[in-house]
Amino acid sequence: MKVGIVGAGMVGSAAGYALVLRGVASHVVLVDRNRDLARAQAEDIAHAVPFASAASLVEAGDYAALAGAGVVILAAGVAQKPGEDRLSLLSRNVAVFSEIVAEVRAAAPEAMLVVASNPVDVMTLFATRASGLPPARVIGSGTILDTARFRWLVGQHLGIAPQSVHAYVLGEHGDSEVLAWSAARAGATPLAGFAAQVGAPITADVRARIDAGVRGAAETIIRGKGATWYGIGAGLARLVRAIAADERAVLSVSMRMPEVAGVTDVALSVPRIVGAHGVEADLFPDLSPEETAALARSAMILRDTARQIEQ
Repeated sequence: MKVGIVGAGMVGSAAGYALVLRGVASHVVLVDRNRDLARAQAEDIAHAVPFASAASLVEAGDYAALAGAGVVILAAGVAQKPGEDRLSLLSRNVAVFSEIVAEVRAAAPEAMLVVASNPVDVMTLFATRASGLPPARVIGSGTILDTARFRWLVGQHLGIAPQSVHAYVLGEHGDSEVLAWSAARAGATPLAGFAAQVGAPITADVRARIDAGVRGAAETIIRGKGATWYGIGAGLARLVRAIAADERAVLSVSMRMPEVAGVTDVALSVPRIVGAHGVEADLFPDLSPEETAALARSAMILRDTARQIEQ
């Protein structure tokens, strides 16, 4: 599959690198307003091809080079100006994003859009509106990385591989996200039962520590090196693989929804079946009353943010 990436910064380039290492894409095109950056990233990634996969071509180009892409990852955004508040930044980002979506749609009208730019849920909502595509074909990375962090931390506590942990983070990719502890499993066993069997109980303190680890991961990484890119790059490659191979994989990704938890017209994450046609079904895990209320709060925060931008 040919995959385009708009935005050749750290997230876009990490996604391109992961796509090549995993052999997901046969052709990767990086597009960026800084053409020298796009070319440098493309050449650097191309030099990894002989060590990794049979990817035939990694190149930089303009929007026209996206023609024929099956998926285009949107990883572009604008930098915050000194003294600029969050809402002003979001408004500028939405305006720039609308222009990018129009360019992508003109060059690659059949492509599915994968949104990685933050705030990803709001950007997914506006990208869906701007593109005119069905919501199922505009997929935000959402909580795919938060879910990976959740599984990794639970796996560390239990002493098992994170791939054997089946747990999801719902709602916003951000402060209001909801860790769905009630529905979490290890293997085929409810988490609490598994934890008791292996002598690693999930106490209130353990839950609090893991919750803080999931929510605070980005802050810790940003404080240490300025931004996060490897985890989300791998997550984007995983999402594209599900599309390219028609896996019908269950992934926690964001999509515009007509209603969730009583909140209308909002984009957020729940587990979803993802395949060649995009999102094929939403899957709502069994939640506790507290988790259900938290998901509703998360949805309201996202809805209110979108409405503020529209004003």
